[in-house]
Amino acid sequence: MEKHRSFNVLGNIAVVNFLDKTKSSNKKKFALEILHKNKSIKTVLEKSGKFSGRLRKMQTKHLAGEKNKEVLYKENNCSFRFNINTTYFSPRLSNERKEIASLIKKNSEVLVMFAGVAPFSIVIAKNARPKKVYSNEINRKANLYAELNVGLNNVKDKIEFVKGDIKKAAIVLQKQKKKFDFIVMPRPNLKDSFLEQAFMLSKKGTKIYYYDFCKSNEADLVVNKIKEQAKKYKKKIKILRVKSAGETAPYKIRVRVDFRIL
Repeated sequence: MEKHRSFNVLGNIAVVNFLDKTKSSNKKKFALEILHKNKSIKTVLEKSGKFSGRLRKMQTKHLAGEKNKEVLYKENNCSFRFNINTTYFSPRLSNERKEIASLIKKNSEVLVMFAGVAPFSIVIAKNARPKKVYSNEINRKANLYAELNVGLNNVKDKIEFVKGDIKKAAIVLQKQKKKFDFIVMPRPNLKDSFLEQAFMLSKKGTKIYYYDFCKSNEADLVVNKIKEQAKKYKKKIKILRVKSAGETAPYKIRVRVDFRIL
């Protein structure tokens, strides 16, 4: 059989990423093998397109098992329900969410941009004992699941939703004179850095965890971009750490840059 690339398991759903030339009969055969070897998996889907647009929607096709695209997924002592096709969720960021939560200080106020169905927001709220987590997301369907997930994890008192475009939401928060202790930015792969909004809502001592995408040997370009943006918006910063947050393709990585406002 022609090789598949990989498959992710989300709850009881497996999502397979095949090589482009894989025959339909081989896809079906591999999907049935997954069901046979993994009794906890009830549905096998094929990833049929890349995450696209600001809403990061993924296209999938049903291959075998139950015809279902809604997942109940568990990580970091938290549970998340979401639809694979209408909302974005990356299980590969599980360790990132755990690490970020460990960096958040008790009784601090946190802003999570691009929050999706609220995995970063909820893992922080449940494990870091913050005063409040403000969770921002533009995708309406993701926001519905986020509200469901906040209830599932009993953190309604810890999370406040700031729905819609972060560019508009930041202006509203600025008018409310909100300044955050920590800002988490698990950005989609877009041209806009959204650092302007982060700087608007930061103060002296604010720590920002900024995610971007680059070639594996070009993380310094991301750091330079942050420094240039800081200069543009008249913010002094200190780079604290630069790390890979996982491969996204051969020789391409998601990079995380931690920095503090001076």
